[in-house]
Amino acid sequence: MQTIEEYLPEHPFFAGLDQPTLELLAGCATNVHFDANEVLFHEGDQADTFYIVRKGLIAIQVQSPSAGGVVVDTAEAGGVVGWSWLVPPYRWMFDARASEPTSAVAFDGACLRGKCESDPAVGYALMQRVARVMLDRLEAARLRLIDMYGSSS
Repeated sequence: MQTIEEYLPEHPFFAGLDQPTLELLAGCATNVHFDANEVLFHEGDQADTFYIVRKGLIAIQVQSPSAGGVVVDTAEAGGVVGWSWLVPPYRWMFDARASEPTSAVAFDGACLRGKCESDPAVGYALMQRVARVMLDRLEAARLRLIDMYGSSS
């Protein structure tokens, strides 16, 4: 398996970042593994991490009183999970659960926020990338709602 330092430059989320920035970000990262059905985080909990999925599948869910956990999106190899670490009040907006054994790179949110505050260019670069993740997640939720409730047209 590649080291984090080798993996980041190849990942689309980090495309366009220079080597010193990639090294800075890698300093906030560790490799992690989740067993099938293991919960990564719960809605409302303190958000302090984001993940790049290396292998496996993560389900992003909302809790419904009638249906329990409703999957609004999934992240497979190459996918990004978690943006709440960057946006105050740093609380998860969804639940996340490994649907199968999953390996990922976990980034420490507090470490990354410190790097962003120390270097606004790094902060801006990460904000652009995280905004894309947020937009993709919103679009996935919108499509799921259309599937569930039908089009209003």
